[in-house]
Amino acid sequence: MYKIAVLGDQDSVLGFKALGLDIFPVEGTDEARHALHKLAKEEYAIIYITEQLAAVLQADINKYKTSVTPAVILIPGKAGSLGLGAQALQSAIERAVGADIG
Repeated sequence: MYKIAVLGDQDSVLGFKALGLDIFPVEGTDEARHALHKLAKEEYAIIYITEQLAAVLQADINKYKTSVTPAVILIPGKAGSLGLGAQALQSAIERAVGADIG
């Protein structure tokens, strides 16, 4: 059975535990990179990752863009949105449709 993970700083991910999601608070880039790849190898179908972390792990996240699992979804962190999640969604729509519809 597939699981859902949330990766980011402690303050940003803690609330997701109440929803029954597996949380993985990380403090540094290397720890986050290691956790992302470990979660991708395990039975996690969806990995939510804070935009702040995604900004420094973009090359690592790109490795999973064409694979079926895991789906890496960007969410705002405690500092607010950087707009990366909206950009990723727009890019996915453009790839699916073949043109910019917005």
